[in-house]
Amino acid sequence: MEQKDLLKEIISHCKEYGFVFPSSEIYDGLAATYDYGQLGAELKNNIKTYWWKSMTQLNSNIVGLDSAIFMHPTIWKASGHVDAFNDPLIDNKDSKKRYRADVLLEEYLEKQTQKIQKEVEKGEKRFGDSFDKEQFIATNPNVLRIKEKQGQVQERMKTALNDSNLEDLRQLIIDLEIVCPISGSKNWTEVRQFNLMFSTSLGSVAGESATIYLRPETAQGIFVNFLNVQKSGRMKIPFGIAQIGKAFRNEIVARQFIFRMREFEQMEMQFFVKPGEELTWYEHWKEVRRKWHLNLGLGEKNYRFHDHIKLAHYANAACDIEFNFPMGFKELEGIHSRTDFDLKQHELHSGKKLHYFDPSTNESFVPYVVETSVGLDRLFLSVLSASYTEETLEDGSERTVLKIPAALAPYKIAILPLIKKDGLPEKAQEIMRMLQLEYTIQYDEKDSIGKRYRRQDAIGTPFAITIDHETLENNSVTIRNRDTMIQERIAIESLPAFLNTHCSWPSILGALV
Repeated sequence: MEQKDLLKEIISHCKEYGFVFPSSEIYDGLAATYDYGQLGAELKNNIKTYWWKSMTQLNSNIVGLDSAIFMHPTIWKASGHVDAFNDPLIDNKDSKKRYRADVLLEEYLEKQTQKIQKEVEKGEKRFGDSFDKEQFIATNPNVLRIKEKQGQVQERMKTALNDSNLEDLRQLIIDLEIVCPISGSKNWTEVRQFNLMFSTSLGSVAGESATIYLRPETAQGIFVNFLNVQKSGRMKIPFGIAQIGKAFRNEIVARQFIFRMREFEQMEMQFFVKPGEELTWYEHWKEVRRKWHLNLGLGEKNYRFHDHIKLAHYANAACDIEFNFPMGFKELEGIHSRTDFDLKQHELHSGKKLHYFDPSTNESFVPYVVETSVGLDRLFLSVLSASYTEETLEDGSERTVLKIPAALAPYKIAILPLIKKDGLPEKAQEIMRMLQLEYTIQYDEKDSIGKRYRRQDAIGTPFAITIDHETLENNSVTIRNRDTMIQERIAIESLPAFLNTHCSWPSILGALV
């Protein structure tokens, strides 16, 4: 299946089975907003739990926080969001569509990377087992020509973005002959900056003094609570503060399903370190987060690191973990060395001292910060993208299956009495009661057992337990594996141990310890 078709299939599948619905659909919807359905809410909560447990439960020096969405407006002045939280946008005059100028250029660079990959694939076919990929990339004239052009474009793009030179940004788009994906034309407007924050009024009287903002990120709630957490928790540097929460951005260009929305959820951790040690910890967290993603089993080839062309005003190092979504490699998680910018800015604007005193060295200093920030909605989409599979079976029939990591699946188990009589439903209910304190379970007795298996495949349930007449004779059941469709007989008393091995939290977190 082509990547562009995969996204359409996922969107359709999400609505049909209760993962994600268009928001306000009975009123014709609201652009770039979505509601998570009954299965989507379960999957989303499981992803949160995986992140939260790995961050806080497996790290004795990382604790959690849940800060308010509404915050004092001066916080956003201090953080730079009021003055600098902008996107460079450009319109195509023929299609009337609006795009982020930097994204158009990044997509151009990605196409050049794909050209290099095609050259590599040609080389592999030509030279077979003797093919040396590294030598080929280092010596092939076509590859070298493409890489040289990439480097030139990246340098021009970096300079234009760092200098906020919007005219140069537009000129680069024109020089590269980038066309509008809709109209195919090169008829571009000037590039303009748009601030992304939503503003609202606090209290009953609207006015400049009453203007506050919906938070555009969760990180600032951590920074302004730095001392509260450090002192109340007796935390010693290095230590981290983790938070999961909603954030809001007035994205002018919001598309590609739940990849880019105006209301979204972030999972962020700010790690406070001694000045001078931040880049060591930056490399540490890059590796930790890489292992965390790979532990999901979605395929190593689907991930890559991408160093930022333009560093944010607060960073001295930054990269993204990108995932191969249906629309290509896109940012999934950001890892940033934020220096001491945030805490110093809040000291300046609040008049409060935000130093850490180290009793072992008798030093007082403003800590540096290393941040890991992953978009929950994007992670949700990455899991679905890698899990969605259409298979043709040996008998010629087809099935659609979501091969979601078992610990994250909305339902861990389906309880299926073979028929609706002879005491089988009663026995099935007994088994369900035995397991439901530990696992999410769906009970289903409607239709043939084959159709019920297909329904569970489609929603990603890793194991189906079938209760038949033999169950009543010897207290055993058939347990079916979603991915392999292999069925085995197992004693009812062995079910807890089996499920603990295959779909409990220890089963997925164990590799991270």
